[in-house]
Amino acid sequence: MTNQIHPTAIIHENAQIGDNVAIGPYCIVGADVRLDDDVRLHAHVVVDGRTTIGAGTQIYPFASIGTAPQDLKYHGEPSRLIIGKNNTIREHVTMNPGTESGGMETVIGDGGLFMMACHVAHDCRIGDGVIMANNATLGGHVSVGDHAVIGGLAAVHQWVRIGAYAVIGGMSGVENDVIPYGRVKGERAHLAGLNLIGLERGGYTKDQIKTLQRAFKALFDSEDGTMESRLASVAQDFSGDPAVTALLQFAREKTRFPLCQPARKAA
Repeated sequence: MTNQIHPTAIIHENAQIGDNVAIGPYCIVGADVRLDDDVRLHAHVVVDGRTTIGAGTQIYPFASIGTAPQDLKYHGEPSRLIIGKNNTIREHVTMNPGTESGGMETVIGDGGLFMMACHVAHDCRIGDGVIMANNATLGGHVSVGDHAVIGGLAAVHQWVRIGAYAVIGGMSGVENDVIPYGRVKGERAHLAGLNLIGLERGGYTKDQIKTLQRAFKALFDSEDGTMESRLASVAQDFSGDPAVTALLQFAREKTRFPLCQPARKAA
């Protein structure tokens, strides 16, 4: 297949370009970049650094992909940005490679939608099918599970974990880990329930969703005992349910931040 490369594009001779790639006007592609088959850079896109872009991904004007991390601890180490297949990366999005303190890689999964002016910082790990709405921002070292949705103007603190199928409300500031299937919102985000719409769209049955709701209620609506004791009780009561098991595994991991909790009513 023939590549379509506009004469105003600047492509380093060492860049690796797959088949049926389209590179539009005024794009810049650096020496250590690899564009897999069917990638399209629409116009005015900068792809630099040690960056790999998976097949079928489209990147829109003025996106800056793979330039140096916005981290004062970065001193030019040969870190990487790896972007999966069939992503849509819209205007003015920025994605940075990893750093020495974060494993040297930022990794983006397949089939994501990154709307206008999103930022994915150094050392983030993003799953498949993730949606980031306009101006959503991830600090360094954030992990985001498959099919999570991050609302417009939301900001996620560095090192925070966002579980699979979670949804972050627009303009939320997320400072704690968000459970899989969780729904959070607020200036300082609190847990507001389960992402029922996301679960339905993800093919979960009504019975599976009801089971998750019962497990959620036992963990977060009760004030009996400690979180550890409630986790143990839910593990016993819902043993064998894969969705609840995934939630429990996430909740038990020892990380930098506690779980995001529901807002407590004033006495």
